[in-house]
Amino acid sequence: MAPAVLIENMQKRYGSVTAVKDVSLKVEPGEIFGLLGPNGAGKTTTLRCLCTLSTPDSGKIEVSGISVLDNPKAARQLLGYVAQEVALDKVLTGRELLELQAALYHLPRKIIPERINNALNLLGMQEYANKKTGTYSGGLRKRLDLAAGLLHQPDVLVLDEPTVGLDIESRMAVWNFLRQLRSDGTTVLITSHYLEEVDALADRVAIVDKGVVIASGTPSQLKDRVGGDRITLRIREFSPAEEAEKAKQMLSTLPMVKSAIVNTAQGNSLNLVVTPQSDALMTVQKALQDAGLPTFGIAQSRPSLDDVYLAATGQTINDAELAAAGTRDLKKEKKQNMR
Repeated sequence: MAPAVLIENMQKRYGSVTAVKDVSLKVEPGEIFGLLGPNGAGKTTTLRCLCTLSTPDSGKIEVSGISVLDNPKAARQLLGYVAQEVALDKVLTGRELLELQAALYHLPRKIIPERINNALNLLGMQEYANKKTGTYSGGLRKRLDLAAGLLHQPDVLVLDEPTVGLDIESRMAVWNFLRQLRSDGTTVLITSHYLEEVDALADRVAIVDKGVVIASGTPSQLKDRVGGDRITLRIREFSPAEEAEKAKQMLSTLPMVKSAIVNTAQGNSLNLVVTPQSDALMTVQKALQDAGLPTFGIAQSRPSLDDVYLAATGQTINDAELAAAGTRDLKKEKKQNMR
């Protein structure tokens, strides 16, 4: 059986900006596949190329064995796409909007009512179906957008940040909906920068950084590769770089410490990967004390997907997003000053 989605060595540039440098991934039929990474990592560009909304500069993209580049019309018939931004006509009711969407899909008239009712039931929206979408909350708007993407019963549903900005109740409703789709055999490709979302939903994950896949596998496999528990500590609230580096070198000599990273984006805190043991915190604290270094804060936890990203790049996903936002602000300020 052909993969539900196959992307090999895809590249995409916008002028001088490389949005996707080299992305390869394979999504199997009937699984939820998570594409994880900070804003600006290339996730949305990858999805847009997959869904024929943008053309890659090079690479191979297939949906169920059909080339997206050579036969985009056939590929689109197998895809459902829900973008990050919800765009609904506020004067239409939910049912009217779905009827319009069904017509755009050229669905036979006799099956449209059943398809719409099935989608509304699946997303718990029957009581809102005859209300204008302009009265919907953000969560209801997102659910209706998901329903619209499902009307033609695609083999692969592609979702770009489906729960961004939603409250917890709406997020849980979307999660349950995606799990139901998987049970029914639909393949789901989802992008997110919410670590807990991908960890809870995805059968397999690819982590993208600066347009490159830096790790892939099941969430458990990726976390196991970190190699142990994580200890996060601060010598001081804001430690001097030299002092943090001194602590890193000293702690790296402890037998239980497998790796140590100075996280400059978080006040030169230290992130250690250690062999799981009950006295790990006390051992680290004593080593710092013997070296004449204080301990401002310290905590031990099991590895997360953020630890996978940290081990590969030296920063957390949140740090990467903050750094990218700072770069964008500087560029914007520079342009304004040049006017």
